[in-house]
Amino acid sequence: MLAIERRNEILEKLQNDRRVVVSELSQIYEVSEETIRRDLDKLVQDGFAIKSYGGAVINENVNIELPFNIRKNRNIVGKQHIAELVSEQIKDGDSIMLDASSTAVYVAKTLLERGKKNLTVLTNSVEIIIELFGAQDWKVLSTGGESREGSFALVGYQTDRMLRTYHVDKAIISAKGVDMNAGLTDSDDLHANNKRTMLTRAKERILAIDSSKFDQVAFAEIGSLDQITTVITDAKPETRWLQHFEKVGVKCIYPK
Repeated sequence: MLAIERRNEILEKLQNDRRVVVSELSQIYEVSEETIRRDLDKLVQDGFAIKSYGGAVINENVNIELPFNIRKNRNIVGKQHIAELVSEQIKDGDSIMLDASSTAVYVAKTLLERGKKNLTVLTNSVEIIIELFGAQDWKVLSTGGESREGSFALVGYQTDRMLRTYHVDKAIISAKGVDMNAGLTDSDDLHANNKRTMLTRAKERILAIDSSKFDQVAFAEIGSLDQITTVITDAKPETRWLQHFEKVGVKCIYPK
């Protein structure tokens, strides 16, 4: 196994278990404890982990941008629930924008599996473009832009320029955090800017977000909650959040 593959597996284990132990990892991967310590040093250097006695713990900082393959495999059931609820809001013939979030990948897959017809999809996600190569009667448009290896995304001013040339029925975006005062935020300013542009080009603006993102604030502002028409999440929000959504005129959909 290559070192980068082992580190990715260790990072995934960190995401699931919140803590890893050097001696246990050494046995699992059949390498020396010194090799595992170097792996953990790299994860600490990249900001994904914090050293602890005998191992490491996950860095809970909301601004840490995890590799796409790790994010895609987190909370799979929750993302599937969200994707199913989002698909119910999409009609045959709709034009939609999908951001480069891992949740949007599940949305794209679900729309395809449910046999939605004659959709126009504009996205800055390389992963979604690959997923939708087999869509027979869909029109799939790539934004172009600067490629981001860690997020399988196309970002930047070229992405914005492409987005601004279209008007769509619905934009579906995610966020690293949603807060009553700070609004919608992301850990990366280029991602945040592209999502902000998507919101300005759509009649309906859907925030697809898992319940762990409530009351979180990340680095870069996407926009305010009143710019969203619908929030779709994987669990019933707290009463105070439901009351806030009602106050700002946002419809909230969650599994019943």
